[in-house]
Amino acid sequence: AFPDERTIHELIEAQVATAPEAPAVTFGEQTLSYGELNRRANQLAHQLIERGVGPDVLVGIAMERSLDMVVGLLGILKAGGAYVPL
Repeated sequence: AFPDERTIHELIEAQVATAPEAPAVTFGEQTLSYGELNRRANQLAHQLIERGVGPDVLVGIAMERSLDMVVGLLGILKAGGAYVPL
């Protein structure tokens, strides 16, 4: 059992606080640090909130596997929504 009750985005925020330059996600030759992943996901989350995304809102996402897809998933979760892969 995993004892931590925090959400994935709370765990990423905690990692940003301790090691923002550490690699968070690598896809092919591209890598995002925890700090950059968090910054980009926060930016997207704010845009989604402005468009009405929040708790109990489903957000469809149709993307090829990429760093942007990870940013999208995290941004949706940070906005309080739930993602639906299309």
